[in-house]
Amino acid sequence: MIGKQDHISNIFNTFASVKLYFFIDYEYSRKLPVGIQDFEKLRTENCLYVDKTQYVYQLAQIVSPYFLGRPRRFGKSLFLSTLKAYFEGKRELFEGLEIAGLEKDWIKYPVIYLDFNSSEYSDVQTLEIVLDYLLKKYEKEYGMQDIEAKPSIRFDNLITAMHEKTSRKVVVLIDKYDKSLINTMDKPDVNGKNRDVLKGFYGALKGADAHLRFVFLTGVTQFSKVSIFSDLNQLRDISMSEQYAGICGISERELIRNFEPELQALAAKRGLTRDEAFAEMKKRYDGYHFAKVSEDMYNPFSILNTFMDLDFAYYWFATGTPTFLAEALRNQNYDIRKFEDDVYIAAISVMDYRYEDQNLVPLLYQSGYLTIKAYDSVLDEYTLGFPNEEVKYGFLNELLPAFVLTPIATGKFSVTGFLRQLMKNDVESFMTSLQTFFAAIPYDAIKQKHRDEQYYQHVFYLLFILMEQFVETEVKNNKGRTDAVVKTAGNIYVFEFKMDSKATAEDALKQINSKDYAIPYTADHQQAVKIGVEFSQTEWGIKRWLTE
Repeated sequence: MIGKQDHISNIFNTFASVKLYFFIDYEYSRKLPVGIQDFEKLRTENCLYVDKTQYVYQLAQIVSPYFLGRPRRFGKSLFLSTLKAYFEGKRELFEGLEIAGLEKDWIKYPVIYLDFNSSEYSDVQTLEIVLDYLLKKYEKEYGMQDIEAKPSIRFDNLITAMHEKTSRKVVVLIDKYDKSLINTMDKPDVNGKNRDVLKGFYGALKGADAHLRFVFLTGVTQFSKVSIFSDLNQLRDISMSEQYAGICGISERELIRNFEPELQALAAKRGLTRDEAFAEMKKRYDGYHFAKVSEDMYNPFSILNTFMDLDFAYYWFATGTPTFLAEALRNQNYDIRKFEDDVYIAAISVMDYRYEDQNLVPLLYQSGYLTIKAYDSVLDEYTLGFPNEEVKYGFLNELLPAFVLTPIATGKFSVTGFLRQLMKNDVESFMTSLQTFFAAIPYDAIKQKHRDEQYYQHVFYLLFILMEQFVETEVKNNKGRTDAVVKTAGNIYVFEFKMDSKATAEDALKQINSKDYAIPYTADHQQAVKIGVEFSQTEWGIKRWLTE
């Protein structure tokens, strides 16, 4: 909760229209914790804090090892740091927060805090160096002598020694346990060696159970229990627990309760009403769900940066996306159009990613690129889709270069010029530009077996989505389905694609007419332009087109 803010909110409401005064008061009064993941620093420097301490108290009442999976930049590190301060008995840091009225004892426990965010882990030696560094800090503090053993043995010995010397059981907090695995997904050999090292290291926690008060691990994904977690199978995974769905991120209630002055400042700076600014934030950053029943959660990293800059941008996506995901989707020729709202996955599989498995959907969910849209209790199945516009456009923007390799990256393609031709209804120039674009795609951009109609539909879909035009693919009517429909302010374009090994541009145009693909759009009082496109199976591009 945030104290001493009611009078500030009144000032903002009164002077919202006086921009100079408003922004001076805003800068002076509110300190946003952008980039701060240390709870003690956040509290001692009087930063704004969204109170999550009720979850700390709930978790601490049960002596059980926990695992929490959340996308990157979602507040996992700050929550773990909050747990650290709590178990170290730093009562003064929690004054005014919800836990202050719940906890009475404030017992100080020995805490091992391991943060794996310090390296990129390009080889297995790096992981071993990081483990050595992290353990040595505590070994020196507790006078440990035998530090030449394997990391797993050293870890076990350290926990035992800390318990014996303090007479209190040990708290183990591990942040980003899986970074050395996430960062080496494109290096199978290194990834496999890192998994072996971590399996033994985390397995030490099971043998040390008698010495442990509390264990909490965070990460992006839970790599299959059969591998790393096989020796730590008593972990309680709360990643999709309804009880803890709001443990990281910012709910709509929390946004309104804690950030009303920032919201009004954003609206004033951007020339919007307060409600318009709120709607824009919701569209861009809201929509994450982490349980079968869960309120919408906003991305906290994007929220804080938006309020810091008083501007809208794709902040979360700008911090980096594993190229492995985009390349793997390309190599599988995955139907990326499904990402809109109809990716289905069994409930049992959504948190269980297996490195050797070709199914990338669990990893896409766990990484934050897809989220829960619906749950079918009969089938015990989730429907997944993009959570918001930041993720949708950011991810699709990452996919297009992966699918075509060079034209976008080298600057030889202008989205603006391409779109301008279509908006002028210059179909011939538009199709010529499209033909040039496809011709520039290297022959090895995608496997030969995937050079089919669906591949071209994928690239076409990405182009128009990224131009933020209304595009539908596989549009159904009572006689069949057309390949794509694109709407601009002045026209509606109905596309049908054919491969020259099976049919021609004439056949495509004939199909549009015979199955009345354009009929549903005549009520819009816009001109419907029919375009039959013939792709070449051998020359890997657009061969011919006909319009009507």
